[in-house]
Amino acid sequence: MKRFGNILWGLLILAIGIIWGLNALGITNINIFFNGWWTLFIIIPSLICLFTKESKMWSFIWLVIGIVLLLCSQGILTFSLISKLIIPFILVVIGLSLIFKGSIDKRLKERIKSLNENKEKQVEYCATFGGEEARYDGKEFKGANIDAIFGSVDLDLKNATITKDQVINANAIFGGIDIIVPPNVNIKVKSTPIFGGTSNKLKTTYNENLPTIYINSLTMFGGVEIK
Repeated sequence: MKRFGNILWGLLILAIGIIWGLNALGITNINIFFNGWWTLFIIIPSLICLFTKESKMWSFIWLVIGIVLLLCSQGILTFSLISKLIIPFILVVIGLSLIFKGSIDKRLKERIKSLNENKEKQVEYCATFGGEEARYDGKEFKGANIDAIFGSVDLDLKNATITKDQVINANAIFGGIDIIVPPNVNIKVKSTPIFGGTSNKLKTTYNENLPTIYINSLTMFGGVEIK
């Protein structure tokens, strides 16, 4: 999926380069900086995230916003009409979010809560204005609480022994957390993004015979990456 993003940006840059060159040679007279060209910096990243991110709600919202702004800049829609529709749009989005995410979030919350009841087994990692690395080489992993505040934490579970479901509570506040997981586990993510995000780069099929690692993340001007 990362390659998809690179291809999309590559095609855009390639098209701009070709058009710019043809204009310079006098073969074409295409205005690259058309009305609303700046909306592409909203539309393209949103489109990429829509295909690559596990949580697609905000990607879809920003994609719609970008397209609407482009249509307004082109005169197809008017800003006065959009101002009348913005409140109904927000209400529809909130309603759909509650309908489709409510039951899933509830099940995730209940499972994460039950796993967190065994906090005495969980390892604590905290990086404040610095970095911390943790690697499990054959050791059993029993969950973790990770806090990265103006710092970074790298948790390598590639060679860890995981025999049952575990939870990782990851809080990234103006910091970053990288979690490397082994191939023989399922991953489920519950994310609370506040000007941040959680990226799951693993696209694996769920297998009920394998243990699951639950990533319970809070990101505030930071990020959590699962790979």
